[in-house]
Amino acid sequence: MTNIKLVFKILGLLIVVEAILLLVPAGIDLIYNEDSYLPFLTSSLITLVAGTVFLLFGRGAVNVMNRRDGFFIVAMTWVLFTVFGMLPFYISGYIPSITDCFFETMSGFTTTGFTVIDNLESFPHSLLFWRNFTQWIGGLGMVFFTIAVLPIFGAGGIQLFAAEATGITNDKVHPRIGVTARWIWLIYSGITIAETVLLCFAGMDVFDSICHSFSTTATGGFSTKQANVMYYNSPAIEYIISAFMFISGTNFTIIYLAAFKGRFSRLFKNTELRYYIVIFLYFVLAIAGILYFQGGMGIEEAFRKSLFQVATCQTTSGFASDDFTLWPGTTNILLIAVMLVGACAGSTSGGIKCIRIAVGAKALKNEFNSMIHPNAVLPVKVNGKVLPQKIVLSAVVFIIVYLIIALIGTFLFYSTDIGLIESLSMSASSLGNVGVAMGDYGPAYTCSSLTDFAKWCSSILMLVGRLELFTVLLLFAPGFWKNA
Repeated sequence: MTNIKLVFKILGLLIVVEAILLLVPAGIDLIYNEDSYLPFLTSSLITLVAGTVFLLFGRGAVNVMNRRDGFFIVAMTWVLFTVFGMLPFYISGYIPSITDCFFETMSGFTTTGFTVIDNLESFPHSLLFWRNFTQWIGGLGMVFFTIAVLPIFGAGGIQLFAAEATGITNDKVHPRIGVTARWIWLIYSGITIAETVLLCFAGMDVFDSICHSFSTTATGGFSTKQANVMYYNSPAIEYIISAFMFISGTNFTIIYLAAFKGRFSRLFKNTELRYYIVIFLYFVLAIAGILYFQGGMGIEEAFRKSLFQVATCQTTSGFASDDFTLWPGTTNILLIAVMLVGACAGSTSGGIKCIRIAVGAKALKNEFNSMIHPNAVLPVKVNGKVLPQKIVLSAVVFIIVYLIIALIGTFLFYSTDIGLIESLSMSASSLGNVGVAMGDYGPAYTCSSLTDFAKWCSSILMLVGRLELFTVLLLFAPGFWKNA
């Protein structure tokens, strides 16, 4: 049975938290005095009233949560946060279309990075800050943050964690999930602050440094400039953002265990991290070689541009330091491939994730070996441990379902008269929460020319990809609602 009152109570709490967060950009307006605070105050009030209504419906809730409640709460959180988070854009009039407002905000909270805005420099600082702040909030997950504070309200967070973090995970920072969440948020904030300081030293002003650090740590890709990172034309800034994109694509628990527990051996023994590094280096060197031999770039520029774009595509960040759609065609295919792969589970990135690629590759290898040695017992091992067959099957099924959804998305985009390669890249980018595509939707362009139908399709793919497919797809399974 679904504990509907508890669902309302937790969603109400989260909506109230968003109402408070909406006040932060209003404070930014006080600094720059651009008279753009009123849309945020109005939005905060509307959100607060809605949250209060939810909390009233949740009065007297029994604090017992099952997995079904967790999955439903997580999915609804992203939808509701987007609905209320888009209010400042709509009320201010800077994005007059509801479809565009929803698309932009969903792109923010899911850390995708697609935008419909063609005149970004005309936006006030408060709205620019809110765009990047939505990515920072969504990066590690507002629900994941709530895990750390839910015990205060008498509800356990493990079911929410199961819905939010559905990937294959083996390392635990602390046996209590609330403590784990607090430590990971500490690391998340620390990475953001460190990058902000370095970007300031590299010549970026404080406001832009904060906003770009929000997006980098969240692997989101929103910028304060229409030309994105290309605006700065700075090798130092490109190297800094590349490094922090790579770090942010790493499993945060591995970072914690290495940095705070001194377990550096975990870095070299971790199966997923090894796959992540090898895949990353392969694509960087391959694309750099193509740019050097076919693209007419020097060695350093070819390496830097390749490093940045592979980092932005594999970690699904969505930044752009160059218009890679003008590069040799082979590089575009390689970038689409690395979009599908993604970075590590337990990070803020999207995509299939390297751990599933590793499990799938090992399972495929075992299948070939079993044809040669039919009586051999060939288990799949990750980090030196044998994985249960159920987990192996789950990883393989995920990869298959992921590719099927990407193909369905490609068909839907193609039906709106978008070119085939553009449709494929839009589908892969939306589902993987990447935020950059090919052709007319590449880094030099926006998604403003998409039809409303295509924008809603993209928004749905963003949500499905952000919540690792099954959290959303389960809601459409008839069995999920039986005896609800």
